[in-house]
Parts: sequence; structure tokens; C-alpha cells
Amino acid sequence: MRTWWAETRPATGTFWRSTGAGVPGAVGGVPDGMAAATLVGVNPIHGLYATAIGRIAGGLTVDSRLMVVTTTSAAALAAGSALSGVAPDERLSALFLLTTLAGVVMLGAGLLGLGRLTGFVSHSVMTGFLTGVSVNILLGQLDDLTGTEPPGSLAVVQAYEVLRAPGTWDLPTLLVGAGSVLLLVLLARTRLAAFAAVVALVAASLGVWLTQAASVRLVADAGAIPSGLPAPVLPDLGSFSVEVALGAFAVAAIVLVQGAGVAESVPNPGGRRANPDRNFVAQGVANMAVGVFRGIPVGGSVGQTAVSVSAGARDRWAGIMSGVWVLVVLVALSGPVGAVPSATLAAVLVVASVASIRVSAMATAWHTGGQSQVAMATTFLATLLLPVAAAVGIGAALSILLQANRESQDLRIVRLVPLEGGRYREERSPHRLEARSVTVLDVYGSLFYAGARALEAALPEPARAQDAVVVLRMRGRASLGATAFTVLARYADRLGEHGGRLYVSGVEPALVETFDRVIDLQRHERITVFPARPVLGESTADALRHAEAWLVRGVETVESPVEVQDGLVTRLWARLRSTWRRR
Repeated sequence: MRTWWAETRPATGTFWRSTGAGVPGAVGGVPDGMAAATLVGVNPIHGLYATAIGRIAGGLTVDSRLMVVTTTSAAALAAGSALSGVAPDERLSALFLLTTLAGVVMLGAGLLGLGRLTGFVSHSVMTGFLTGVSVNILLGQLDDLTGTEPPGSLAVVQAYEVLRAPGTWDLPTLLVGAGSVLLLVLLARTRLAAFAAVVALVAASLGVWLTQAASVRLVADAGAIPSGLPAPVLPDLGSFSVEVALGAFAVAAIVLVQGAGVAESVPNPGGRRANPDRNFVAQGVANMAVGVFRGIPVGGSVGQTAVSVSAGARDRWAGIMSGVWVLVVLVALSGPVGAVPSATLAAVLVVASVASIRVSAMATAWHTGGQSQVAMATTFLATLLLPVAAAVGIGAALSILLQANRESQDLRIVRLVPLEGGRYREERSPHRLEARSVTVLDVYGSLFYAGARALEAALPEPARAQDAVVVLRMRGRASLGATAFTVLARYADRLGEHGGRLYVSGVEPALVETFDRVIDLQRHERITVFPARPVLGESTADALRHAEAWLVRGVETVESPVEVQDGLVTRLWARLRSTWRRR
């Protein structure tokens, strides 16, 4: 406890500055939280609960001290997509359970040390997914901006129905929505940019009240807005379903990847690298707390973290105090929240979604090549046309396939030709081996999964090459998979069928033991392993001398690899001459 508080407590003289820096974050967080709740399809008050509790619980535990843990559009869209088939009267209980389960998944991921896995998510896949989320949010707001209720479950279908029937649009709602968008865009270019959403909410609410525009839907029309602080309620396990479980995993995956991006973009003061596992744990704790206090999912937010930093945040307490300020709003201003037009919340989402479409990231992925283009386009279309949980699954599977394909494509084998002074010259690897010769090869690239298969296909063909010997340099590889061991043993057997042999050099000591366990070097006479030595090239030179001596003698090895010394070749030739004279 003392250690946690020592890391968390505000530095001397900084608390009140952090309290002030938290005000802009709270001001911007209120409309963002309400808008995110509309994406889930629940009362906006649950977005405010999440905004307050997420910032406090996440701020107290996160290792990235400037990260603000709050509502995000992507997480909200994933939760709303997962709950689309749940009956309206059961949606809230299912939502709170989903949020809590997502927190449990994040907590487990952090405790298991899975933070490093976020690096395996392809940039192209993530760009396609986030672009699809932004477009989905944009299209999904057209009904609230126009005051219509189009049929269909997909945002693309609903947007099409809205645009093809302009006669159904409600003019006052359209004016409120369009005016809110215009006001948000104009204020974004002024000093009031941090308060633009609040100004738009207040102006639109006053305008609707003054004009008595009864056809404009308000937040209160979706349900009563309770006043006061949220009361804790344990999640209802009876609301568990496959959809809720899949939605929890989808939300967890999105939050964890986005949180990793926030941590990278906003490093800790002093340059200390944040621990991704601790960030996973913190976001898990925040979601578990939010689920108990009846909120929607939360995670590290790029936009709100940027607002906090620009407001002068120097530690975690700016984000924590912004959550406290949101609690003040819940106590003092819950009534006016109900008077906010739904069209204005839709306008906030439209402007935010357009701003989050990163054209430069899309251009980078597009110009990288065909593989990146396919990855981005596939994930983008999946996000538009499928439930978010399915799109996340497709994105994860696609990332794995791209990684495996890239590893297999990046693998390269070169031939090392010995030069004077213990140096080697690289040449193209031959397609076929030469009879009664030693070929030294080096491997670049991964040897896991598809990389091992690519190695098997790239190794020189031993057929028709009698007594061919291969020295394969594997310096710097700390581990190999079962596929790589199988490929090496199989290649050694193919060499042995024609009287040849395989030498593997530069193998780390721990990996030598694995070789012995997996392949059983004592019994497998066609493969010999040379441990790595401190001086680069010594192990390969030893293997080369040993291979040449074995080739001269024929069938038996002369000495074990660990006994090979610099004068080995001389002693071997002396033995051969002595044997020849006796004959």
C-alpha cells in the first residue's frame, strides 16, 4: 500500500495546479461521455458515470501518468454492436456485465504479461479498423441529425435509407444538428476549442427552449436523468450470453490496443517507458469499477489525453481531478443534461469521427504495398458490414496471417565464402549442392511457423550431390519452434541419403540443449551442432574445418565439436598420411 501511494500521491505543490488542469478535461468529457452512451444505445447518464469513475479509477492505477482513461467511441460502438440483439429492458444489465467482463479480460491480460502482444497488431489492420469505426459512427448519426427512424441494423443501411428519403427529415432537428456542426467547426479554430462541445450543447439547448421546437428530440426523451452520484450495483450474472462474452473480448481488444497507442504517443515525464502490463491492469480495474457503478466501457483516450496535456497536466492527478469535476456536474447539473438535443450529441460524434479519420495513416498503409492495401481494405469493409466483435476477430486473424506471410517472405539464405583472415563474403545461395563439397550458409529472417517452411523451400537441393556437406550458421537465435527442428532434421536426413551431413554453427548454449532433447544428437548421426563462441565467426570456422575433415575421411566424424581446436586440420592430415603409408 505504501509503495502504491508513494508512486501515486501528487508531488508537493502540484495538487491545485492539477485540479485546475482537470477542468478542461471535465468540460470536454461531459459531452463526449454522453455522446458515447448514445452509441451504446443507453441513457447518456451512463456515459457520465463512466467518464467520472473511469478517470478516477484509471488515473489512480495506470502506469502512463498522463493517460486519461475515459469513454471512447470505438469501445462504445463495440459494446453497442454486441448488445444490438438484446431486448431493450435487458440492455442495461447486459451492458454492465459486459463492461465488468471486459475489465476482467484486461486485468487478466496484464497479469499474464500480454502487453507485448499489442505490437503484433498490423498497422494496416488497425488503420482499416479505426477508419471503419469512424465512418460507422459518422453514418450512424444521420438519423439523429435529421430526426428520422430508418429501418435496418447496419449504419450503412440506415444512412442509405435516410439519404434516399429527404422528405422524412424533420426541419427543426436538421437545423439544430447542422448548426451544432457549424458551431463546433468554427470554435475549433479559436481559443475556445477546448470548450467547443459544451458551448454547442448550451447554445442548442437554449435555442430549442426559446423556439419551443417540440419535434426536436431531447436527451430526457430517452429516459429520466437521475440526479446525484451513481450507486454501486453488482453485475447481474443472469444477463450472461455468448453475445455479451464476445462483446467483452472485442471491447478489451480495442481498449488495450488503443491504450498502447496512447502510452506511446504521450510518454511519462522524465522519459521513463510505461509498463504496458500495468496499463492493461489499470484499464481492467477502471472497467470493473465502471461496471459496478453502471457505466459504459472505458479505455485510454487519445483525444482526452491530448486535452489534459494541453491544459497543463504534469502528472496523473489532472486526469483524476477531471473525473472529480464530472462528479460535481452529476450532482449539480444533472437536470440541464436532459434538455440537451440529441441532434447536438450526434453533431459532436460527427465532428469527432471526421477528425479521427487519419488520412496520412491511410496513405502510408496504401503506399506500402499490395499486402497492406488488402489488409486495410478488408478490415475496413468488415467493420462496416459486420458486427464489431466479428471485425475485431477478422482483424486479429488477419494480423497473424500477415505476420506469418511477412516472415516467410523476409527469410533469405546467403552463401558464405571463406576469405583470408577469417572473414566471409556473401553470395547468392545455390539452388543445388555440389558433390563432395562443403557449402556454408547463413539465414536471415524468422524461423518460426511459415518462416521455417520457407527455410525448407529455400535450402539448396541435395539430390544428385553425393557426399555434400552443409554448414548452416544460426548465430543469435535464442529459440526455435518445433517446425524449425523438424525442417532441420529432415534436411539432414536428405543430405545423409546421399552420403552428406549437416552442421549447425553459432547455436546458443541453451538452444544446444534443446537440440539434444528434440533431435537427440547422440543418435542422429547426420547432424552436428557447434555451440556459439564469444568471437564472431569462430563457431562457423570450427564447423567448416570439421566438415572438411569429415569429408576427407568419409564416414566417421573425427572429434566432437567441443574438441575442435585451431590445429585440427593439421592433425587430421597427419593421421591421414600415416594411414595411407600403412596401407
